[in-house]
Amino acid sequence: MLKTFFFIALVLIILLAALQYWLRNVWFYRDPVRRPPNPTGKILSPADGIVIYLRPFRDGTVDSEKLGERIPITELSKVPRGAGGDGWIIGVYMSPLDVHFNYAPVSGQAEAIIHTQAKVNLPMVDLWEYVKLTYLRRAVDLFSHRFRLINERNTIILTGEAPTIAMVEIADKFVNKITCFVETGQEVQAGQKVSFIERGSQVDLIIFDPQVRFLVKTGDRVIGAQTVLAEYGKAK
Repeated sequence: MLKTFFFIALVLIILLAALQYWLRNVWFYRDPVRRPPNPTGKILSPADGIVIYLRPFRDGTVDSEKLGERIPITELSKVPRGAGGDGWIIGVYMSPLDVHFNYAPVSGQAEAIIHTQAKVNLPMVDLWEYVKLTYLRRAVDLFSHRFRLINERNTIILTGEAPTIAMVEIADKFVNKITCFVETGQEVQAGQKVSFIERGSQVDLIIFDPQVRFLVKTGDRVIGAQTVLAEYGKAK
């Protein structure tokens, strides 16, 4: 009887280890084919995940209730130059179960690409927040968490016919690296793969247009290169 118990326990351990290996080394790196909708007048989701916040900014700054201050957009994007004006910030959280390729939200030119290394990355979420976001698929507002000012990030500034957008990819504590596939000055198409982030992470879009009309809300599940987050211009 004891031998049978140990045998079953050993089999379960092996199966769980095999599942964990498959999830981390095969499933995590999947690269599904994405066919973007007609991008005219539309801003597409840059990643698979959950919309965790949707906030306006004014005069280049945004309120952070928990931190008790107004934060310059340059602090969030790490762009080393002024970024004034009004607009919106939308955040998409990617759990380890989501596709981790990132996609251009609009067509345009990569005017600048800024990679900011951190001395140490803070964890994005605690255990309960991780469970809610990853397994319960419920939104958690991470906007005022300190990691948003400290962690490693890669910012791609996209300019063109669409509103100027800063696509900010933020690394989690256990992220190995952010791999960018485009270069400064390169023309990209809406829905094109532009980067890959290891493990859990987040993508913010800082949209320099206060008049865009959002088609999603906090808590919505979105698909990179397919879900239309907002419309602008004549599409509204």
